Amino acid sequence: MLAMSEVNCIKLLRNQKSKSINSIANTLGINWRTAKKYADEDDIPQETQVKKRGMMYEEDWGDIVSDWLIEDRKLHRKKRRTNKTIFEQLQELGFSGSYRTVCNYIQDWNAGKVNDDSTKDQNYERLQHPPGEAQVDFGKMEGVKDGKYIDIHGLSLSLPFSNSAFCVPLPGENQECFLYGLKTIFKQMGGVPKSIRIDNLKAAVVRPRGRHEEVQFTDEFIQFANYYGFEIQDCNPYSGHEKGHVENKVGYIRYNFATPSPVMESFDQLTDELHERLKKDRQRMHFSKQTIIDVLYEEEQNHFIELPENDYPVFKEKWVRANKYGEVMIDQVKVHIPKSYNFGQIRLVLYWDSFKVVSPNGELLHEDFRPYMHNERNIPWESILYSWLNKPRVVTYSRYKPYLPTRIYEYIRIENMELRKERIRWLIQYLTWYDMNQII
Repeated sequence: MLAMSEVNCIKLLRNQKSKSINSIANTLGINWRTAKKYADEDDIPQETQVKKRGMMYEEDWGDIVSDWLIEDRKLHRKKRRTNKTIFEQLQELGFSGSYRTVCNYIQDWNAGKVNDDSTKDQNYERLQHPPGEAQVDFGKMEGVKDGKYIDIHGLSLSLPFSNSAFCVPLPGENQECFLYGLKTIFKQMGGVPKSIRIDNLKAAVVRPRGRHEEVQFTDEFIQFANYYGFEIQDCNPYSGHEKGHVENKVGYIRYNFATPSPVMESFDQLTDELHERLKKDRQRMHFSKQTIIDVLYEEEQNHFIELPENDYPVFKEKWVRANKYGEVMIDQVKVHIPKSYNFGQIRLVLYWDSFKVVSPNGELLHEDFRPYMHNERNIPWESILYSWLNKPRVVTYSRYKPYLPTRIYEYIRIENMELRKERIRWLIQYLTWYDMNQII
């Protein structure tokens, strides 16, 4: 390769002096082809192109990850898979590479995106957390039940000393769900934390702390705390960092155990499954203490308060009136209660998942699940199937694959891609008139 001064000399002789290629080659003592190359060809800078090598590029794994990233990009950020989740799902498909290989590929795929969070300056005082101190907060997640999306409000309790966490999926964030969730977590822990830090949860706080007045908790929450014996610690207004540990745990649980949205049979089943997975998660190393989290948790259990002998009943009771149609408003939904209009007032008893209506003389008029237990949303199968129509091979490893009814999945997973496309078109056509359960 010639130096730039020699290239410049060739260009000068050719363009300014009108020398021939032979004359330039003889004058400079270089090969004729070299003189021809630098005299007549444009010499412009070119970016070095590095051909990607490795199993992510030479095999289909990179295409699979790209398809997943494209799928997730259409979703809200909180519902997207983490690198760890993608790596674990690749392993289930037979991937033999390392976690770092997957991370490097995802980093290349995301190249060019700007992280605005790096411009923020947020400095807080590092808090000290003694053993037996807990933090509590709600976090929204999503599940799939009977082929439809349902909203899940996960009540998370974290123990900063040991970095342990517990989570109970619930249908709402009202007082009944909050107290039931805490009671369930205490049973999972086998004890009660000495203190629990909360922010201004409506389920527990009547009035937050003001400039000249203290926070006011609900009577029901104070009664609950007195029964179990824990101290309530409230956060200052607009100071979420004071319970930053549980804030991080809410995201950790969502990304590692609820993304993609888990298929669930019931809230009780999902509660047990989350408990087992979080128990297994305690086998990893603490991020700063270089000790297994489960070892620290066993040490922290010595600081718990013993559980009371009797179970604490969680319910809310109030007197209501039915309208002339025999309807009572429950969870912003009008529910028909037989014979309710015959009485001036009826007693409504609300549990976290159900309710019952009792007449003034003690007759049970009606009982059922609370209306929000039936809140569900259809999975957008039509748009999903249209995307599969463009990339039919994605069917076998799509994030939506577990949500497909078994018979439908077996119907469209046929190896012949043209036939697979034809069957996907058939499903799209029938979704115009029927839902997925009717198509089965």
